[in-house]
Amino acid sequence: MSPVSVQRIPLPVPADVARAYFEHARAESRLAPPWRSHVPWLPGEVVREYHDAGETSVLEERVTWHSPGGAPAVLVESAVQLALQWRHRVSRLDLTRWAQRGGRPLRVGITGASGMLGRALTEYLELQGCAVRPFVRRPAAGPGEISWDPRRGKLDAAALSSLDAVVHLAGAGIADERWTPERKRELVDSRVLSTVLLAKRIAEARTRPVVLLSASAIGIYGDRGEEALDESSGAGSGFLADLGRAWESAATPAVEAGVRVAHPRIGVVLWPRGGALAKLLTPVRFGAGGPLGSGAQWWSWVTLHELLDQLLFALEQPVEGAFNAVAPAPVRQREMAATLGRVLHRPSIAPAPAFVLRWILGEMADEALLASQNLTPRVLAAAGYRHRDPALEGALRGLLGRPGASA
Repeated sequence: MSPVSVQRIPLPVPADVARAYFEHARAESRLAPPWRSHVPWLPGEVVREYHDAGETSVLEERVTWHSPGGAPAVLVESAVQLALQWRHRVSRLDLTRWAQRGGRPLRVGITGASGMLGRALTEYLELQGCAVRPFVRRPAAGPGEISWDPRRGKLDAAALSSLDAVVHLAGAGIADERWTPERKRELVDSRVLSTVLLAKRIAEARTRPVVLLSASAIGIYGDRGEEALDESSGAGSGFLADLGRAWESAATPAVEAGVRVAHPRIGVVLWPRGGALAKLLTPVRFGAGGPLGSGAQWWSWVTLHELLDQLLFALEQPVEGAFNAVAPAPVRQREMAATLGRVLHRPSIAPAPAFVLRWILGEMADEALLASQNLTPRVLAAAGYRHRDPALEGALRGLLGRPGASA
């Protein structure tokens, strides 16, 4: 007979809201443990009962599981429990945010919706009761899409009139290729041209979106060594700093039209299936995940789910101008490496010398890996934002399915 895990989870919303969340088409993807693409030891035999308690409810979940290939039941049960902990923590925090915002049904357009961040934001917003319209670079398949072509300056301002907000994430990947002169032009053009077009069309729209979140990045600060930085700190020097200035300035037409414009300066995004963490995991698992260069440089990081929550918060709260989209506790890169090694039970002492990184990556090594940015998210704190992943080790344990994750 297959074992059954039974758990009772208090939820901060009425039973009908909880049921709508867990039965939403996006829920399984949102709640899937990020350390694996699927959970083979969960055959889908999940029975949920919702017990209403007025403004709150209790979810009783019975999960039937089995041991594949004769695996020891105690190990499989431990893996099941870690997966359930992840699912329950994410759903509880998501529904807490729903309760705080009252499930307000925003209509949000997203550029860059096919990227890792755009896909995840679409899931999160739809589970929050919002309607998402992705921008696509082809003819729109229906009223649920917005067609545009930034290189040709094509975007119908009328298509923006039905939106409450736009989140602008489009741009070529900073670390996807070596920075040749041609690649650097593409990195600039893909951000600046698209932002100028979007801001101008928003300004021209008869009914304008209330807010534009136009992405930026912490590279705007340049390499600042030991300097403590917040949003009042000036931009630094270097290619990424120049790119950041041009990127943020490109949204000026929307600002001048009276639209609230905010620029999330996104830190090092941690997610096992993409971004910086995915690139760090392979050497760590082979015992070669030591510091990059000296390891003394400050890394201002943020988990993917934290970043999504910050973006939703900024859509609805009076956050304006630049804000640091990072966790409240930056770490030195050698601490990042050591913590990752500790979580995965792998050595993390062999460094990757700076000269080797420069030989492999060129200019990108100094600006994307070896630069030091010790950031504080002052603007979010002043607006009342509460972090869901404030500490590095607890966050990494949660993301990688290791005991001791954040509660």
